[in-house]
Amino acid sequence: MTNERLPNHSSARDRAEADVDVVVVGSGFGGSVAAYRFAECGRSVVVLERGKRYPPNGFARSPAAMARNFWDPGRGLHGLFDVWSFSGLEGVVSSGLGGGSLIYANVLLRKDEKWFVKESPLPGGGYEHWPVSRADLEPHYAAVEEMLGATPYPYDDTPKTLAMHEAADRLGLPIERPPIAVTFAPRPGGTPVPGAPIPEPEYGNLHGLPRSTCRLCGECDVGCNFGAKNTLDHTYLSAAQHHGADLRTRCEVRGFAPRPGGGWEVRYVVHDPAREGHPTAIDRLPLQRIGCRRLVLAAGTFGSTYLLLRNRAGLRGISPALGTRFSGNGDLLGLVLNATDGAAGRGPRRLDSSTGPVITSAIRVGDELDGDGSSGRGFYVEDAGYPGFVDWLAEEAQVPGEVRRTVEFGLHRLLSRFGRTRQSHVSRQLALLLGSGMFSGSALPLLGMGRDVPDGRLSLSGDYLEVDWTVETSLRYFERVRSTMSEVAEALGGEFADNPLWWTHRVITVHPLGGAPMGRHPAEGVCDSYGEVFRLPGLYVLDGSALPGPVGANPSLTIAAFADRACEHILDESSEPATVAAAPLPASAPAPAFAVPPPQADGQRATSLSFTEKMKGYVALGAEDPEQGRALGRSLRQRLMFRLTITASDVDRFVVDPDHPATAAGYVDCDLLGGRLPVERGWFNLFTRGDDPSRRLMLYRLHLRDPGGSPLTLTGHKDVHDAPGFDLWRDTSTLYYRLLSGHLLPDGDSAAPVLGAGVVNILVRDFVHQLTTFRTVGPRPEQALERFGRLFVGELWAVYGPHRPGPAAGPTEEPT
Repeated sequence: MTNERLPNHSSARDRAEADVDVVVVGSGFGGSVAAYRFAECGRSVVVLERGKRYPPNGFARSPAAMARNFWDPGRGLHGLFDVWSFSGLEGVVSSGLGGGSLIYANVLLRKDEKWFVKESPLPGGGYEHWPVSRADLEPHYAAVEEMLGATPYPYDDTPKTLAMHEAADRLGLPIERPPIAVTFAPRPGGTPVPGAPIPEPEYGNLHGLPRSTCRLCGECDVGCNFGAKNTLDHTYLSAAQHHGADLRTRCEVRGFAPRPGGGWEVRYVVHDPAREGHPTAIDRLPLQRIGCRRLVLAAGTFGSTYLLLRNRAGLRGISPALGTRFSGNGDLLGLVLNATDGAAGRGPRRLDSSTGPVITSAIRVGDELDGDGSSGRGFYVEDAGYPGFVDWLAEEAQVPGEVRRTVEFGLHRLLSRFGRTRQSHVSRQLALLLGSGMFSGSALPLLGMGRDVPDGRLSLSGDYLEVDWTVETSLRYFERVRSTMSEVAEALGGEFADNPLWWTHRVITVHPLGGAPMGRHPAEGVCDSYGEVFRLPGLYVLDGSALPGPVGANPSLTIAAFADRACEHILDESSEPATVAAAPLPASAPAPAFAVPPPQADGQRATSLSFTEKMKGYVALGAEDPEQGRALGRSLRQRLMFRLTITASDVDRFVVDPDHPATAAGYVDCDLLGGRLPVERGWFNLFTRGDDPSRRLMLYRLHLRDPGGSPLTLTGHKDVHDAPGFDLWRDTSTLYYRLLSGHLLPDGDSAAPVLGAGVVNILVRDFVHQLTTFRTVGPRPEQALERFGRLFVGELWAVYGPHRPGPAAGPTEEPT
């Protein structure tokens, strides 16, 4: 890649770097603005972008390159498009230096003043509330527009533009040519000239390659190979680098955590360009670490929310609003087909959607908030052009016509070959073979966006992001958008066609918003109106995830203006961020080896015994009582399970030691904690005795680390005691546990912050399997099993013997 610099890293598994003032995660409309504003004011800035650089002529065009142009580094794909599929919608975002600007349609519309709603009720409870106003953002809108070279589309003879204005006039709807971030003229205010050289700005260009003005090729959404789009890499990021920002590509952040002395530690991996196109063991990539005073999350709605969810256990006090207020910004795609020209006898009308930039015009449909008699939720309908090669695909898809033309051409050539005709000039026949192209020429995609209902929720399911969202609560809105699109098609003498996803009431969004919404207080939002996360000073969310509802118009400008306002506020502050309460981040202790039993005093090898146990249940952060955590976790469907291999390395010593100590190895799996967490060190004690001779305790202590590097301790117990009823199964299969901050030994538990609590159980089917997992290693396997069994049964008899229970009762609940 041209001028692509990867961070230097050693072969060490975990390497730390010197601190910087600001680390920015992501390089989209929030991250790029933040990088520039901080670097311009002399702060040391590192930008971590997971994707690669895309200089002019660096975007895929061939079928082979397009097939690799997707983001899935585990499969060796390091491309531009990152496509998500959820239960109610599809999402398309990008991966590359410049973020969403690389594939957006350049539109820079300001959010309508009256659409900054206050206390707007949502289905299911809660409100959409914007703690910022249009007036708050006005100066920042202007600053971003100037930096991105916003200008209306200047050509007056583009068919699709003329058609949109004609349709709007017939329908009595307001229409405008919105400002777009595209360079049409070689100098500001000059005459537009396709393909003219663009002078380099004073801050230079990070790609070091020439750019040229817009060639009207409709390729904005697949990456502009001419540099005519004023994307963030050509503007904000080039300016940030000019002022000293360190822009690191192919760096994917895995986790972050507050540091005890203040600031933040960020952990990331570096994707190797040499492995692009080949499956990569991304879980084994070396972790890099960098410290910073301020951390800016700007990885987009999906990316930033995912990181916050995965690292939630280390973010003490983070708002319960995390994951809420998701919206697709009302995105809906429709099609005008077979447009006709009434002035020409209702023949086909050429719309030439592939001519011009993707979007040139925007029809605005009113909102009940406008106070002008409009009803419902407002929206925009915009033309949505496409690259020229899509015209070819559309024509080839017309199978009957294509087959007919091919057969006619073949018959003509056969007749000529056998002397039935004397025509040697075949231009006309070739023209007939290609067809008129009127199907694609008279078609126009329409993109709707507006104020849908932001009632979606993002969560984790294993290692994957999930979105709970449906069109049903916004159905009236979407039907209004479809109705207006149909009216536009009718005004152009054409037919309206839904995109196929709508047939199952699904949509595709390129503008996902929410997940870490701003609010007035922690009960309402994750961050304040300047993007700083409540209770976590120095941590900021400056991208679309911070927006508490739809923008209505294209959201890029509002995201950038929000970030610009936040940075101005931060830079005006004279003090450094307050220290965040955090546990220390020690290096991971090596897990003990269990495979080879230690020798006994007489030199003979000891015999070890191990078995594997699986337990499942519920957890809730913020709860200190396990039963409370189980009840709250069950209501929120927050599950936790673990799979542990318990090993007594010397059964003889294990039996005679009153604490019956063993080691525990394995993992804890919990979406709330960020997925699967390996046990770094684990301890287990079987049937320890306290002051009450009638009770026994099984003790568990597991040292874990969340994806951000924050150390956690799961400490729990099974309380084995006789009570009325058949309680033997319940006592031996129920573990009450708490999650503590830090890697702790028992004497440190009382002073440690409690992160959460819950209960897990052994299910009957898992217990049956557990009986098959007993293994021994050493010279006396039968004796080891016998001694262990006698200890286990003997202790149970000591507790329950005088009131021997009947058949064991199964577990009373099972997570589903």
